[in-house]
Amino acid sequence: MARSLTSNPCDQISYYNFLAEIHPSARKHGIADEDIEHAVENPMSIDDRDDDTRLYLGPARDADLLEVVTIVREGGSELAFHAMRMRPKYLPLLGGE
Repeated sequence: MARSLTSNPCDQISYYNFLAEIHPSARKHGIADEDIEHAVENPMSIDDRDDDTRLYLGPARDADLLEVVTIVREGGSELAFHAMRMRPKYLPLLGGE
């Protein structure tokens, strides 16, 4: 995993052929960049939405489950704009009730 900082307000993360940026709004709920990265790198569920967004459900570094929402852009890069502890409404996506 290579990480580079840019001069814009977003941090870039590169996972070989996967490129995501973390928008400052993704930090609104106090989730650290490293936890956002971990959840996207180790998803338990990925849900492609009809509005060109993608929902990742995955663990933070301490195993707390997170929901991370990205916008999928042309060329395949993604912009993470939402991250928080996973809400119960997403349990069905993990096979729960």
